Amino acid sequence: MAENRFSGWGGRGGDAAAGPSDIVFGNVQILDGSGEPPFSGEVTVSGNRIKSITRTGSGFGGSLNSWSTTGSTRIDGRGMTLMPGLIDAHLHLSWNNAPGINPIQMMPIEEHMLNCVYMSKIVLDAGFTAGCGAAAAKPRLDVVIRDAIRSGKVPGPRYTAAGPELTSVGGLGDASLPHIDHEGLNLGIVVSGVEDMRRNVRILMKWGVDTIKLNLSGEEITGMGAEENQFTDDEIKVACDEARSRGRRLAAHARSKESIKKCVQFGIHNIYHASFTDEEALDMLEANKDKHFVAPGLAWLLNTARNAGEFGIKPGTPITDAYERELEHAVESMQKMRKRGIRVLIGGDYGFAWTPHGTNAKDIEYFVDLIGMTPMEAIQSATQLGGQIMGMGNELGQIKEGYLADMLLVDGDPLRDVRILQDKKRIVAIMQDGKFHRAPSNQAQGMLLSA
Repeated sequence: MAENRFSGWGGRGGDAAAGPSDIVFGNVQILDGSGEPPFSGEVTVSGNRIKSITRTGSGFGGSLNSWSTTGSTRIDGRGMTLMPGLIDAHLHLSWNNAPGINPIQMMPIEEHMLNCVYMSKIVLDAGFTAGCGAAAAKPRLDVVIRDAIRSGKVPGPRYTAAGPELTSVGGLGDASLPHIDHEGLNLGIVVSGVEDMRRNVRILMKWGVDTIKLNLSGEEITGMGAEENQFTDDEIKVACDEARSRGRRLAAHARSKESIKKCVQFGIHNIYHASFTDEEALDMLEANKDKHFVAPGLAWLLNTARNAGEFGIKPGTPITDAYERELEHAVESMQKMRKRGIRVLIGGDYGFAWTPHGTNAKDIEYFVDLIGMTPMEAIQSATQLGGQIMGMGNELGQIKEGYLADMLLVDGDPLRDVRILQDKKRIVAIMQDGKFHRAPSNQAQGMLLSA
């Protein structure tokens, strides 16, 4: 298999017979991420790949973990659910669970890099084995943490790196004020004009990012309305042309209906938010649904509107009223997209004090309760579709022979209650790339470990 530039992990497992270093999960309910009903069986992992899947109604008996005569590790799942690792389509590892945007930018770069290491472990601990970087707070944070995770130096989700968002003068991410140098507090890179855009896209690619992100619309909390738009067609086109010329993916902060249409017009793959739609925008997305992904960020809207009072964002004020209005539109838009078969993925803009990293699985609950997805659809949005937005749809996001061994062993049935995926105690094991980040322990559910 040719190496995928968004992966960094290669190699396949061996033949179907369990080898001395293989790991076999038996007596599990396999929720494979394909949309098919779960089935009883066993899964053999060899190296970093899923080598074989066998349908069976019986387990091994004995302890949770044991050693077979061939030397392979055999795990009796006792009827637990084995499922793909979760994938966040809108992940900011450089957001620091702080109350607002300024604390992110005011953190010195050295502390900020350590914070990225801390946040990446929190996300992996929550069962998220991969994530699509949606913007970095400072130029090389995403690139450095991506490479550190990939090389095994620090624990974290597989990660595609973005740079800071590209924004216009006065747009979302521009914190500068007249006669005062606040450039260092800008969350985005401020560009003006075609050649300035071209230069900054090239700089981002030189730094090694996987994704170029444009802020095409505003954000209520920053003072630029969500339905306001920025950048000329020429500025957008040159950014997209430059990114495609060197194999980079494109993403956009796009809340307004006009910005959504620009994403389709210029082939911007990852559309973040897409709250405000009209029939034309929905028709365009549906006609191009194999080219685009939508991650609405419902957690940010809901919690900013209702649950950020202790951080100074009081419900019943103009700013929270604006977010309540946008939440209503976003839910309606996602419901319509679901019916049209447009790919809608989890990723709630986590990393703020009222949407902290580690609670990312709340999105699955929101997709069921607000959008009306079935539990299976919501889980697929966090697994199968996640593999696709990572650029790894042929090897990630499902339990399938030959796929990468990123899996969770869950005590319970997420199809009965998706909220159990928010309970770290119920995630008995986390496997990433064929290795345990969290192995089933001696005390897991009162089961004994023997060797």
